[in-house]
Order: sequence, then structure tokens, then C-alpha cells
Amino acid sequence: MDRGFLFADGVYESIRTYNKKLFRLNDHLERLKRSLAEIKIDHNDFDSFQEIVYGLIEKNKIKDEALIYVQITRGSAFPRSHRFPQQKTNSTIYISATDLPLNKGNKINGIKVILHEDLRWLRCDIKSTSLLPAVLVNQKAKEAGAEEAILHRNGLITEGSHTNFFAVKDDMVYTAPLSNLILEGITRRVVLDLCDQMKTEVKEEHIKKDELNNFNEFFVTSTTKEITPVIQIDNWKINGRMLGSVTKNIQVAFKELTKTY
Repeated sequence: MDRGFLFADGVYESIRTYNKKLFRLNDHLERLKRSLAEIKIDHNDFDSFQEIVYGLIEKNKIKDEALIYVQITRGSAFPRSHRFPQQKTNSTIYISATDLPLNKGNKINGIKVILHEDLRWLRCDIKSTSLLPAVLVNQKAKEAGAEEAILHRNGLITEGSHTNFFAVKDDMVYTAPLSNLILEGITRRVVLDLCDQMKTEVKEEHIKKDELNNFNEFFVTSTTKEITPVIQIDNWKINGRMLGSVTKNIQVAFKELTKTY
């Protein structure tokens, strides 16, 4: 049986289109290759990737924008063993192309999030298919009427369960520094580039959970959520649930970037 099914022995990427073009494809492939290298899966042949993906988009008759899901596992091996297979296996590659679900309301009105202890493993920089902790905490968020769970470890904010987390204070943007405890999101990278272009200062430093009330704006980022404002954390309604100006400016810059992509 496939080791991706048995052990979640694999990695994945989610890529979207803007104007029917794959957005930041090189960044996504770079991250995918890094994840593969970190778990020692030898697969570097992506020469036909674009052709396959655009073929899927056409075959599936996607009218607007597409969401591409890519998963690569170590492949099938017998007998079942936690160790790597003794003999070389062929990677299992799965690619899907579906209509991208758009929830513009959340980007305009903002979302509620909950805080939760980060119970994931210590290699969150690898985009692993082993997502059960994220599944469980997302269910908790849903049951609390929230869209996302913001995770903290040893009193420090790491990231969302499937997003990167940003905070704003005195027109300065804060986000956790890159480490093994967070994923380097592609949209996170874009936001940092936009802030640099806009002369908005960014500090990549840890945000203390107990000091969140010192900040006046928050937002989360991901491939599908883009830049989504956070207007409520647990029971705290931030600025009366009003969107902040820095977040709005970043949203506008991001929209301009993707509109001309």
C-alpha cells in the first residue's frame, strides 16, 4: 500500500491561478522541492508540470480561477515498515485542478479566530501531508464560530493552523520569524515584498500571546485566503470589528499585483 496512505509519508502544495496563470509557480516548486529533500524523497522531475496542470485546467473546464493541489508520496512498498523501503520505490504523484472557491466576504468583512496551543510536530517548515493536528484544531474553531485557529507555543504566536499570522502596531507589521515552527507561506513572502515596496516597516519577531492586546490590527495570509483581516480573537472584538488601514493598504497592493499578473 502507498506510504502516503499508511504513514502520511509525503508532502504537498496548493497553487492558484490569477488571470488563469499559475501564481508564483517557481516559489511553490522551490518549496515543494525543499520539502521533498527534507524527507528524503528523490523526485526532481518537474519539466512537464506546467503542461500537465494547464491540461487539467482545460480538461476540467474550469471557467474562472483554478486551485491546483499537488501531492507526492514515497510510493508503495511491502511489507509495511516505518523505515524507508530497502528497495527504491517510485513516487506517487497526485495532481488535481478544481474551481477555486471564492469567499470575498471574509476578505471584506474580516473573520473571527480562536487561540489554541500549538500541538503540532517540530518540523512545521515542511509542508507535510500529516495534518491531523490542524484538522482537529480547525474543527474546534468551527465549533466556536470561528474561521481559523491561531497557534501559540510557549507563550509565543507561531502561525495559523493553515495560514500565516500578522499583527500591526503603530503602522508597523509584525510576523513570526522563519524557523522550524512555521511554514514559509508564499503569500507571506509576497506580503513582505509589498511592504518593502510600500515603505511599510516589517519586524520578523515573536509576538507574545499575552501582548496581543498591544496591537490594533491583525490579518492572516494563505494561497486561498490571500490577505484576510482578523476582526475578533476569541471574545475580543478588535477596534469594534473595524478593518485597519494598514491591512487595507496591503490588500489593495496585493489586488493590484494579481490583477496585472
